[in-house]
Amino acid sequence: MEKIYTIPVNEAFDENGSCPFCRMRKKLEENEIDLILGASMMEPDIRIQTNEKGFCAEHFDQMYAAQRRLPLALMLESHLAQIRNECATPKLSLKEKLSTVAAHTESFTETCYVCERIEFHWGKMFETACLLWDMDIEFRKKTANQTYFCLPCYTRFLKTAKLFVSKKKLPDFLEAVQGVEMKYLDSLNGDISHFCKKFDYRYQKEPWGNAKDAVERAVRFLSGEGSLTDRKNNDIVV
Repeated sequence: MEKIYTIPVNEAFDENGSCPFCRMRKKLEENEIDLILGASMMEPDIRIQTNEKGFCAEHFDQMYAAQRRLPLALMLESHLAQIRNECATPKLSLKEKLSTVAAHTESFTETCYVCERIEFHWGKMFETACLLWDMDIEFRKKTANQTYFCLPCYTRFLKTAKLFVSKKKLPDFLEAVQGVEMKYLDSLNGDISHFCKKFDYRYQKEPWGNAKDAVERAVRFLSGEGSLTDRKNNDIVV
């Protein structure tokens, strides 16, 4: 059942150790940042969209960190011009000016071209994963072999399954995915408990086991893989 749109989903599920949907989102984000600072930057229809939507703080940071200042500056030039035009109000009363300008500027702070692109493609990937699970035995095995799904992605996976997994197979889907999640939750909860105990003098001589990075793993599980930068917790003081 390998088609172009199933390849990134299958590739993400071929790996384990972290949430497969977060891995897909990270690749989507990297691709979108690369495109917007490269081939897409000078396309008139895309420039119109970036002028109108702008970017969120997170994606501005990523574009700035990419060290490709000229493409970013060119986008900023036309985006700032768009904002300037929107802020220039016709002859209105003071009250009307305040509400009109506020409405225009608010629209620039609540949208992001990259976020919208990612969300569109990422949503399709959840749908594809559900369809693959419904029709592909090998994909069911890959799903069962996942280490975990972060809580936001787990929730979205279940909601999407209601629409894209057949009713006959939905109970098996829930059992399989919930089995992955509960196994990881039991393990993570044990590691967090052991981490806490290590700050009790009675347990100082016990080995850390897998608990040393339990806090970071718990945050990533609860909030998604992008919630913490990659780091190793090797310097814990008890």
